[in-house]
Amino acid sequence: MKDVIYEQLSEKHFAQAIQLANRIHGDGYLDESRIADWTARGISNQYNCSYAAFLNDKSDEKPENTLIGFRITYAPEYWTADKWCTPDLWKVPENKCCYFKCNTVDENYQGLGIGKNLLNRSITTAKKQGAQAGISHLWKQSPNNSAVAYFTRCGGELVKYHPDKWNEESKQGYNCILCGHDCHCEAAEMIIHFNKKQ
Repeated sequence: MKDVIYEQLSEKHFAQAIQLANRIHGDGYLDESRIADWTARGISNQYNCSYAAFLNDKSDEKPENTLIGFRITYAPEYWTADKWCTPDLWKVPENKCCYFKCNTVDENYQGLGIGKNLLNRSITTAKKQGAQAGISHLWKQSPNNSAVAYFTRCGGELVKYHPDKWNEESKQGYNCILCGHDCHCEAAEMIIHFNKKQ
């Protein structure tokens, strides 16, 4: 396999990221305004904790590398716990938690450590922003529950399960690859405490 290059996610990556996300997660998951907002929420104190992964395959015919994965992470001060969050169980103050918003890896490159590398880069940068932990909602219905399994291997601990987490989004245009426009997938609210991370 060609070398994988990692760099901070920016506007020049948006078109490829939107295409990849909608293929993996379902049509309507990501668009230009949403990715711009999500990425901006990851920038604090001149640090950007969202990252992209590319295959190093530039050529004269194809001047751009191919995006094969990305992770969007919110800085601690740019998100607020909602009804799908259980801060009382986090054991860390809300304002010391970043939020792992989106992790997307091309299905042809899953299982190669790309997701873990993206996560580790986000954690390193989030710590510079003052984060002590990171919260995420993992898709329990992913094939073989691979999303929860991957996050657990990376140090994630289960906080709580949330049925119908994405139902509202599905009725507003998101087309879940399993449920269509009436999503009943369950989310696993999970946390990684950075002081425990090896």
